[in-house]
Amino acid sequence: MSVTTEDGGRLNAFAKEPRMEVMDDVTSQSRNRSSMMMLVSGGLIVAAMVAVTVAIS
Repeated sequence: MSVTTEDGGRLNAFAKEPRMEVMDDVTSQSRNRSSMMMLVSGGLIVAAMVAVTVAIS
């Protein structure tokens, strides 16, 4: 973490940025697939919770 001193003697700390990662096509496709599955699963869970809420009320 790099620290600089501002006017007035205040310290300002900056976090280290992570290194860039270059992904190949295969890795990118598997991440896209898993992201889509998470989105669909989340949508189904939200729809189920809304249905349960409507059924209860």
